[in-house]
Amino acid sequence: MFNAKQSLGFLAALTAAPLALAEVDAKATVLFDLGGGWSITNSMLTGWVVSFALIALIIWVIGKPQILPTKSQAVFESVLEGLRELFEPIVGKKAFPAVFPLLVTLFIFILLQNWSGLLPGVGTIGNGHVDAAGAFHLTQPWIRPFTADFNSTIALALISFGAWLIIIFKYAGPKLILWDLFGNKAEKSETPGWLYPVLSLVFIVVGFIEVFSISIRPFTLSVRLFGNVFGGENLLHGTGFIFVFYFMELLVGLIQATVFTLLSAVYVGLICNHGDDHEHAHDADKANAHH
Repeated sequence: MFNAKQSLGFLAALTAAPLALAEVDAKATVLFDLGGGWSITNSMLTGWVVSFALIALIIWVIGKPQILPTKSQAVFESVLEGLRELFEPIVGKKAFPAVFPLLVTLFIFILLQNWSGLLPGVGTIGNGHVDAAGAFHLTQPWIRPFTADFNSTIALALISFGAWLIIIFKYAGPKLILWDLFGNKAEKSETPGWLYPVLSLVFIVVGFIEVFSISIRPFTLSVRLFGNVFGGENLLHGTGFIFVFYFMELLVGLIQATVFTLLSAVYVGLICNHGDDHEHAHDADKANAHH
């Protein structure tokens, strides 16, 4: 919670005391304790502010979509078209209409949350104290990047993973999923009779390894995003916010938003796009047989 004495120290720091460089705490700061185990942290506050700002910006810039698009609507549609060309070949045409809104939302949301840490005052304004040397030590920042909190990145990864489960069961089905995990991928007609059962056992073992790999995807997705954003936050604080590192963190924020979204798309495409390939091959075989 806010402390009047610490806040006075912050005000003094604004007018006279230099900001002491320090490592950033990995744990988000609790701003308001609501009781019963519920609280509002600085990363949650930043997440809400950026989200509301994004919604307001879209409403203000685009407004009501028109058949003959305005300049701002044309720019937004160009961005969506670019993302469509990126994601559709990965996901597959069948599942694309369902997964595209999720991928666009994840990309834009994560990108802006990553970049929010570069705004003036983020991570540098809050409660603290002035030491004997006159340097201000920030102990409770009021604002912090949403994706610099591991709880936030875990939540994003779980949303991605939950959507993945729903989409693959809807557009691929249990039969194709089981075959993709445990099925023998070798062509029976081109494999020696004695080798085919052996390969079947190998693919079953590999399938269990794949199930384990799938189960830890939320963890790997969240750790990758959190580690890069949190590391960048420490870098900026430790180097005194040198301009060159701002440019580097702009690139890191873009790359990490792209990586998170692309991996989410790849996970869907590994099963759903594989199913599309089978359907196209089956249709081709039927057409050849008909001719």
